[in-house]
Amino acid sequence: MLRPKHREHHRLDRIGWLRAAVLGANDGILSTSSLLVGVASAQATSGSVLLAGVAGLVAGAMSMAAGEYVSVRSQADSEQAELDLESRELRDDPTGEHKELTEIYVRRGLDRALAHDVAEQLMKHNALEAHARDELGLSVTTSAKPLQAAAASAVSFASGAILPILAAVWSPPEHLASITVGVSLLALAILGAISARLGGANTSRSVARIVFWGALAMALSAAVGRLFDAAV
Repeated sequence: MLRPKHREHHRLDRIGWLRAAVLGANDGILSTSSLLVGVASAQATSGSVLLAGVAGLVAGAMSMAAGEYVSVRSQADSEQAELDLESRELRDDPTGEHKELTEIYVRRGLDRALAHDVAEQLMKHNALEAHARDELGLSVTTSAKPLQAAAASAVSFASGAILPILAAVWSPPEHLASITVGVSLLALAILGAISARLGGANTSRSVARIVFWGALAMALSAAVGRLFDAAV
């Protein structure tokens, strides 16, 4: 008799890269479109608007990559420090660590005899892995990956930023701001729907949230551009 296949699909393995990719793409679309709209609202030439957009893409991608790397690297260093400490404790007091793991399983619902046996078996297999997972809450799936996060942020920022730039390139000068806003809000809505789908979140709330903040940012940028134009 054939056994049914296990069909559960969990999303925890996506947390690291998904968070960085969504943040990068969202920031790329939003910051670049806001920059373009703000400069265009100040009655700058099309060439100046596009130059500002490209400069924003390059600077933003590098900033996102550097910031994400530093942040996740700090998290990874903290995780490693905890693992080093746990490794020393396992070396110096294995009996105490076995008791500690046993108590964790007792608190999770196992009777003491079974918890004792489970702790013993897991520590024989890989003591550090067992304590990292069940005592510290660390695992390979959710561990910090600085280079992965940095690369995802840079690539996703650039991918997002290129959309409003292309919209500006293809727009007639008199409609550059309005077309850039429309394309950018549509891109933000699509991004919100995709990220919600991948993360298992509510799609309509994600789309509404990202479009609202995107529209607000571009409206404020346009207002600043008009103020500078009036001052000139």
